[in-house]
Amino acid sequence: MSDKKQSVQDEAAIITLEFDDGEVIECEEMGIFDYDGKDYIALIPLDGSDDVYIYGYKEVGEDEFELVDIEDDSLFAKVVEEFDTIMDGE
Repeated sequence: MSDKKQSVQDEAAIITLEFDDGEVIECEEMGIFDYDGKDYIALIPLDGSDDVYIYGYKEVGEDEFELVDIEDDSLFAKVVEEFDTIMDGE
């Protein structure tokens, strides 16, 4: 689980995720996309791993946004499928 509020650190959209266990991961924004009328964000770690983190995305200020855990497994699967479709089209 990540902290609820995140901030963009610079123009390259580097985002720091802080997990409940204290692990900190620097990620780059791959993109923000829409699924079923809601925004989601895809993040890729800067450590070179093949992981992709996908969260709900909500702007809460000019330079701040909120990452929302997708707790429903069915919804998460659909959002990942939408992300994969977008990536396959590029």
